[in-house]
Parts: sequence; C-alpha cells; structure tokens
Amino acid sequence: MALSQSQSFRKVYYLLMLRSFLIWAFTLTVCLLIVGFPLVILMVTVGSLAAVVLQSVMPASSVLVVAGGILGINILGIFLASALLTLNGVHPQEVEWLRWLHGEADVATTSVYASCPLTCEVRRPA
Repeated sequence: MALSQSQSFRKVYYLLMLRSFLIWAFTLTVCLLIVGFPLVILMVTVGSLAAVVLQSVMPASSVLVVAGGILGINILGIFLASALLTLNGVHPQEVEWLRWLHGEADVATTSVYASCPLTCEVRRPA
C-alpha cells in the first residue's frame, strides 16, 4: 500500500513539474516576443549579416544554417531558463508580475473618461 501511494505521489509530482516547466516555457516565449522585440530585431540584423558573410563559403544553405542557429539558440535558452526556474522551485503562481497569466485583473486601475468633469455633476430635473 505504501509503495503504491509513493508511486502515485511521484507521478503527481512529475506532472506538476512538467506543468510548471511548460508554463515557464510559454511565459518566457511570450516575453521574448513581446518585451524583447528590440532584441529580436537585433538578432534578425546580426543573422542577416551572418548569412551574407556565409554566402561566400556555402552558397546553397547559408540562410538555413543561420536561421536554424538563431532559432535553436533561442529555443535552447528558453528551455534552459524554464528548467532552471522549475528546478529551483519557482512556480508561476508565486510570481507577482504574472497576474495576466492567471486571469487576474489589475484592480488598481480605474477608467477615467474625459467627459466626466463636465457630466458627473449634472443632475436630471425631477
């Protein structure tokens, strides 16, 4: 009985670790694409220059090698960062700036309309 319970807990633990890893991978990918847009532009610039330089050495596949290398480095970096965060026990639910990931709204912001100072004090005649 104890053996079956420990195997069950182990399976649940591995599933939770996999879930945390996948959430981190998704979050870091989104952050790289959205927040790291200048970095993406820099990678495209360096990649295109590297493809032009490699064109003289391997004319048929220089673009493929450079694009594959840049994509591979990005995927490897995201997966390594996700694994590091998961193995260190940092769960996405514990990170405060990831409220958008959990569907929690930012209640501190309220809508202020430009016409409110003109119309907020207007009362209808009885």
